Amino acid sequence: MKPFTRVTALACPLPIANIDTDQLIPARFMRRTRKEGYGPVLLHDLRFEADGAPKPDFPLARPEYGSAGFIVARRNFGSGSSREAAVYALADFGIRAVIAPSFGDIFAQNAVNNGLLLVRLPEDQVEQLLVKLAAEPAEITVDLERKQVEAPGLALPFTLDPVWRTKLLNGWDDLDLTLSHRAEIEQFMAHDASSRPWMMPDRSV
Repeated sequence: MKPFTRVTALACPLPIANIDTDQLIPARFMRRTRKEGYGPVLLHDLRFEADGAPKPDFPLARPEYGSAGFIVARRNFGSGSSREAAVYALADFGIRAVIAPSFGDIFAQNAVNNGLLLVRLPEDQVEQLLVKLAAEPAEITVDLERKQVEAPGLALPFTLDPVWRTKLLNGWDDLDLTLSHRAEIEQFMAHDASSRPWMMPDRSV
């Protein structure tokens, strides 16, 4: 996965609460392979009319947000089912972080394991960002090292689980995190083998 340290990108405002995983990736598209990519069908039924034409009143359907790297949304983003493809859709579209007051729990775990940063900010600060972004498309910066969102006239600190932060900063999944402790693991195994040799498997058989 690509490490996330300090990223500056266009932010798309989605002033909607309770965007769930069924909206992020409708079930009928989950037969797609990851090689095909889920980005084109991200939020499909909100972005497109029945005939496939973009909905002009939905921000992410507008051409100016085609290169968006961040989404700013209202509370309870990613609620609903546990489908990991919801995170794939965001990542494949090019979204590096979602900023909202709260997130679905399982969605949040899937996000960090796929390199997607979820930034929790108080509702009033999210509303400030939404107002600024609605007035004019703008780039913002998310600095994970300093744990801060930077927008014109705003510097908004956030908190994140330390283990999740470590994984995102390094671009690690769970296996990479375990292997980062390789030296300690090998030291323990060597000590255990010498102090309890009878516990070691007989590899001569």
